[in-house]
Amino acid sequence: MAISSISLCYLSLLLFVIGNVGNATVFTLQNQCSYTLWPGTLSGNGAATLGDGGFTLVPGASVQFQAPPGCCVGGGAPPVSLVEFTIGTNPNDKDFYDVSLVDGYNVGLGVKALGGYGDCQYAGCVTDLNSNCPAELRVLDSGSTVACKSACAAFNAPEFCCTADHATPQTCSPTQYSVMFKNACPTAYSYAYDDASSTCTCTGADYLITFCPNGSG
Repeated sequence: MAISSISLCYLSLLLFVIGNVGNATVFTLQNQCSYTLWPGTLSGNGAATLGDGGFTLVPGASVQFQAPPGCCVGGGAPPVSLVEFTIGTNPNDKDFYDVSLVDGYNVGLGVKALGGYGDCQYAGCVTDLNSNCPAELRVLDSGSTVACKSACAAFNAPEFCCTADHATPQTCSPTQYSVMFKNACPTAYSYAYDDASSTCTCTGADYLITFCPNGSG
């Protein structure tokens, strides 16, 4: 069992903005895992939900959502693998997107831009981090590791959470745990200030979000 959270709008930090609804972005979610998933959608502004905030996705299934004029609410509790989008308001604006492990990991994820132009990089974490999760970060169910916490969630310390005296890029450096995540998933966010190698851009695209993109889940 895995619960994954897809943040499609998060005001002030992750703003998902829709311009002309006739040109609204289409998100396709597909489950290539061998088990059922319960993706959740999250918003910070209380607007219309995508998939009613959460839904069931059985193995082999896929679902499409056209983003409404507004954002989506709902979500799952960490540790979860996370996809984040910032969609431009105008047709020529860039979209920004990433796969983030800042809130931990529970299932492999990949994001592919469809039909857009620009860099349009593939973002994702296709490695099974649960199998190599350090003991102090493991979430166990019947003796099996079902998720891997972030160091921030595990230890709640400023140096891991980038808070207090470590609240800037200059004072919050990668840790042994974020480096482990980064080595396993080079195109995913490994900690709060991992922007340079983790934020992807594309213009005018729809997006394919795949769970267990390597088919090994």
